Amino acid sequence: MTASPGALVPVALEAVALAGDLIRSRRPGTLTAKGDRDMASELDFTVERAVRAHLRRRTPDVAVLGEEEGVTGRRDGDLLWALDPIDGTANFVHGMPLTGVSLGLLRGDRPVLGVIDLPFLGARYWAVEHGGAHEGDRRISASRTGGLREAIVAIGDYAVGVGAEEKNVLRLALTERLAGRVQRVRMLGSAAIDLAWVAEGKLDACVALSNNPWDTAAGVVIAREAGAVVIDLDGSDHTSTSAATIAVAPRVAGELLDLVRSWRQVAPPHARGA
Repeated sequence: MTASPGALVPVALEAVALAGDLIRSRRPGTLTAKGDRDMASELDFTVERAVRAHLRRRTPDVAVLGEEEGVTGRRDGDLLWALDPIDGTANFVHGMPLTGVSLGLLRGDRPVLGVIDLPFLGARYWAVEHGGAHEGDRRISASRTGGLREAIVAIGDYAVGVGAEEKNVLRLALTERLAGRVQRVRMLGSAAIDLAWVAEGKLDACVALSNNPWDTAAGVVIAREAGAVVIDLDGSDHTSTSAATIAVAPRVAGELLDLVRSWRQVAPPHARGA
């Protein structure tokens, strides 16, 4: 074990600063297909390798899980870095500023440290377990919105690739239920932004029927430390093994969970635990 999670905050901040500088200063480069309607840019790989090298120097005993190149380093410890070098690659390739770097630290299946940098929006979010959530030097907290009728809720991207049509039937049904109850529904195209903005109170909730550690680890601990309720579809505490990712302001959590339960009751049996 290299250090406590709190002691590794500077390492993580340095890593995302390095990544953010690369993203701001370079173009996407060559695109590599990742199945149906999904891709990684040349810069995704460049950023991931640069951050891996930084983490290898600073925390050689901690393995790194990256979206593009899997796990590197020793896996005999209880900690694991989880990195999405460019969260929102499709946005980035199309010149939209809704993209970020997401770096989380997992202990077992629970994130204990997270940093998210939004290089085109000038915002950097970070949290360590039991230490609160911050944007830069400012403490942040989830919204105090009192009900779903006043809530803005972000949803995760619709599915692409194998099984997309069936998965999107479920996503569309959930979107329809949300649209009938909440003030507005948004799809931003970046799980990191969804979770960071729930933490900051810009969103009242986000719902994604997916959970990849590189997408969610950092944002989950930031949202949780900001006071948001972060759960799986069944209402259990969110972990890296959860089927879905829901983060919601505490005063809206009961209503949102009721809505999700009502959706699951009419969803096909195979979807109720997914």
